[in-house]
Amino acid sequence: MVRHPLAMSAGIMPEATPVQLVEAAAHAGFDFGGMWMEADQWTAATTRGVKAALAATGLRLLDIEVVWIKPGPLDPAHLRIVDVGLELGARNVLCVSSDPDAGATRDKLAALMAHAAGGDIRINLEFGLFTEVKTIGQASAILREIDAPNMGLLIDALHWTRSGGTVADVAAVPVEWLGYAQLCDAPMPGVDVTDADAVIDEAIDGRVALGRGELAIRDLLDALPVGLPIGIEERSKALRDGFPDLRLRAVELMRTSRAWMAARP
Repeated sequence: MVRHPLAMSAGIMPEATPVQLVEAAAHAGFDFGGMWMEADQWTAATTRGVKAALAATGLRLLDIEVVWIKPGPLDPAHLRIVDVGLELGARNVLCVSSDPDAGATRDKLAALMAHAAGGDIRINLEFGLFTEVKTIGQASAILREIDAPNMGLLIDALHWTRSGGTVADVAAVPVEWLGYAQLCDAPMPGVDVTDADAVIDEAIDGRVALGRGELAIRDLLDALPVGLPIGIEERSKALRDGFPDLRLRAVELMRTSRAWMAARP
């Protein structure tokens, strides 16, 4: 069995502080953590605290999120998210877009990539029905127009499924675009994909542990590069309610994720 390094995605515990995200992921034995950054609340003291927690635990960050591209000029806060990601040693920045102008999304992503040039960090575009870049095909088309060495395409198992993605679509993605992927499971057929509120509610509350739903996550993982880091994106109200203690929630997430990984042929 090929081992994929696992990260605890930040959305698992939206109520956690940045330091708590690090400490919970490390406590559970994840290879990486994910970091959520609210730019208007993040201070130099926050950066110092997270750096100290990373040093104390030995945890590394797989990503920092979220750069949410919107209509209009590039938000300076998005450049700051990249800068903080670089300072914390995050490998990836997660970006989504609600700008209906694909060309404007392209240009703002390109500006972020230029800003990050020379640093060891990848600027990833995530697609999903909850954004204006709804499919893997749309995301790929935007990235092809940029063609920067530090660009990436982030595949989330739930968004890939609900947007009609196929394994062939994943196999067609250039391997150099893939810095990581996000896995979760969910029931099928799932929500009405024409109901925007239902799509968002499922994404933040309705996911389930790997192997406890019917998404084609085994096929998806087999189509991804060997050893690619995986963020476990089990955003779930049931998980939050069942494990209000952050460290115990992280332990449960690791337990179910590793069990599913170990059972793969």
